Amino acid sequence: MLSGLALLIVFVLMVIIMIVAISKWKIHPFLSIMGVSLLLALVALPLGDIPGTIGAGFSGTFSSLGIVIILGAMIGFFLEKTGAALTMADWVVRKVGDKHPDIAILLMGWIVSIPVFCDSGFVILNPIRKALVKKTGISAAAMAVALSAGLYTSHVFIPPTPGPIAAAQSLGLESNMLLVIGVGVLVSIPVLIAGYLFSKAIGPKVHSTDDNDAAAKSYEELKAEFGQLPGTAISFAPIVVPILLMAIKSIVDMAGMAGGLATLLKFLGTPIIALTVGLLISIGTLFTAGKGGEFRTLTDDTLKTVGPILFVTAAGGVLGKVISNAGIVAYITENAPGLSSVGIFFPFLIAAILKSAQGSSTVAITTTAGIMGLYSAEGSLMAALGLTSPMAAALTVMAIGAGAMTVSHANDSYFWVVTNFGGLKAEDGYKTQTLCTLVMGVVAIIFIWLINMFI
Repeated sequence: MLSGLALLIVFVLMVIIMIVAISKWKIHPFLSIMGVSLLLALVALPLGDIPGTIGAGFSGTFSSLGIVIILGAMIGFFLEKTGAALTMADWVVRKVGDKHPDIAILLMGWIVSIPVFCDSGFVILNPIRKALVKKTGISAAAMAVALSAGLYTSHVFIPPTPGPIAAAQSLGLESNMLLVIGVGVLVSIPVLIAGYLFSKAIGPKVHSTDDNDAAAKSYEELKAEFGQLPGTAISFAPIVVPILLMAIKSIVDMAGMAGGLATLLKFLGTPIIALTVGLLISIGTLFTAGKGGEFRTLTDDTLKTVGPILFVTAAGGVLGKVISNAGIVAYITENAPGLSSVGIFFPFLIAAILKSAQGSSTVAITTTAGIMGLYSAEGSLMAALGLTSPMAAALTVMAIGAGAMTVSHANDSYFWVVTNFGGLKAEDGYKTQTLCTLVMGVVAIIFIWLINMFI
């Protein structure tokens, strides 16, 4: 078994191999991460300990994160099918007004993508974007970038989106979800501003086929075509109710409340139960809309979508467990006292590398969080980096999210959704989507670093 500096060098080589395997050799992230985990375990752990370590990392991740990811994805699917997402978008348009369609579409994306994957969110809201372009004459490219930026921001920063909520649990913040949500909203502000300003700047410089699309439907035609839409309150409920329940639980925990009511509130506020309540509301909306017959099909579609994410997330948990048991973190802590100065930038860089290498933000978030470990565990990378408080852990979730949006390019399905549905050429996608996500990611990590400096 290797130890010390030799083990650290092997660890760095394993990370490089993992990145090359995913990006260059096109090996599925699950196999790449599991393969690297096994190789690292073979050189760092006794043979008898390897099966148990791998099993514990895999099952532990599934038991804590799997159901949360599935529930969040199902809520998103049902919001899309029932038209609740369109109702929420309509509410934002009415509040912001037609004079600022780019701000309206930015905020629409930010709200809708809290439970909905950003890819699906763009497809859902794209007809509304085109209708607003036709009505106001604003740059179609600017609107596409603004919509993409809004969707992407909540996708990587705000629970109960699967990525951020999985990261929060991996770092040990299940009882501090209100903190994560609050910090996520705070970090969203400068990122949304950056996305908006970038969209305003790049819009006139890029042509979209949607600029002169006479066939685009009007806003009124869209609503009429969909049929009877659910009300505003019931449309927002699957998002707002879980957030409120998790927030109440956090308050109860911080206040140290006891008794039957406190126990009930804590139960309802755990992510799994809170999201289940949100899911039940969205299922009720589905049946009320007369689409209950599609319940089985929608469930199947959800599981097909989240299956790969679940397995890659579990693989990240395996790698994190191997790193923890191998003593790599202990060696780094003992021999690199200045490592804590890297602090919040370390998870950002790891997530950015994984994002750019394999394309999926959710995979980058969950894998990086699995590697970082619990903020309260002495043998974790979080401890080695000096990120040992709930606030530091919440900022780490944000740093991971910032890295996971840096950058979206050709290996990212979202890149092609934005370019194809936005009427942009592939080369224009690099000028818009790729460059915008770079700007947003850098703005995010700088803002996160500044917060970290003053806490």
